[in-house]
Amino acid sequence: QVQLEESGGGLVQAGGSLRLSCAASRRSFYSMGWFRQAPGKEREFVVGITWTGDYTYYADSVKGRFTISRDNAMNTVYLQMNSLKPEDTAVYYCAGAPYATSRGLGSGLGYDTWGQGTQVTVSS
Repeated sequence: QVQLEESGGGLVQAGGSLRLSCAASRRSFYSMGWFRQAPGKEREFVVGITWTGDYTYYADSVKGRFTISRDNAMNTVYLQMNSLKPEDTAVYYCAGAPYATSRGLGSGLGYDTWGQGTQVTVSS
C-alpha cells in the first residue's frame, strides 16, 4: 500500500511563508492534493495537481497565495504557501487519488490515500 508522508508545517506570523512536502512511497496516483481542516470546521479541498502536471486546482481562498508543484523523480508534491493569514490555520493533509473522476480535479473527489497531517498555525 502506498504511504504518504508530510512535512513542513509549523508556526508562522501572518504574511509569512511555509512550504509543505508530501512524499509518496511510490508513484501510484492520477492526482495528488492538499486538504485542510480547522477546529470546528469541515475539511476543505485546497489544491490539487495531476501527476503529469497538466492540470491544477486552487480553492478561491488560496488562489494567488499558494502554489502546488511536483517532483516526479522524487514522488513528491510540494505546497508553497505565501502571504499566510490566520484563517489558514489548520491541519493540512496530503492525499492521493488513483483515478480521475467525472466531476473533475476541482471536485476533491476520489482521494483514498491520506497522510497523517501536519499542523500549520498562523499567528496574527
